[in-house]
Amino acid sequence: MSAPHVVLRDVGEADRTRLRDWRNLPDVSRWMYSDHEISPAEHDRWFDAALADPARRYWIIELDGEPVGLANLADISREHRRCAWAYYLASPAVRGKGVGAFVEFWMIEHVFGVLGLEKLWCEVLIENEAVWKLHESFGFRREALFRRHVWKGGEPRDVVGLGLLKDDWAQARAASRERLIQKGYAIA
Repeated sequence: MSAPHVVLRDVGEADRTRLRDWRNLPDVSRWMYSDHEISPAEHDRWFDAALADPARRYWIIELDGEPVGLANLADISREHRRCAWAYYLASPAVRGKGVGAFVEFWMIEHVFGVLGLEKLWCEVLIENEAVWKLHESFGFRREALFRRHVWKGGEPRDVVGLGLLKDDWAQARAASRERLIQKGYAIA
């Protein structure tokens, strides 16, 4: 059995409505900092600003030719040689197939190889243990615990801050690559 074919492609105008629909899904919004219903006007403001901002990049994650999620870089700083990242899979049906791990590997390679940055960081709600553990399996280290950092559903939530240095990746890359190969992914 071969691994699913995963591709990351640039977000385009044709993705505008899809992204709003995905972002409003309960399985997606539960892990975001905000969880209100995003209106078309609010989404349009975000979408237009996001695609125009050189400090941000967005990709649609495709699985076997079908759009299934979003990955992004934010706060890209050449001066400080770092950026933040995040991703989500919109459909629970695609989870558990190694898609998230493939996306993580691809994004790390892009940040350190293509962009030539020195640090990649992210923030994850503490209750999203599967995701912060996935990041740690790729060499990310917990750098912070932001207590009562966001409010969701009227309750405070803690957030884990994780960071990966280029040197950390040099040590973790081979094992991360091997895990993906074992799942059937063709990784250079």
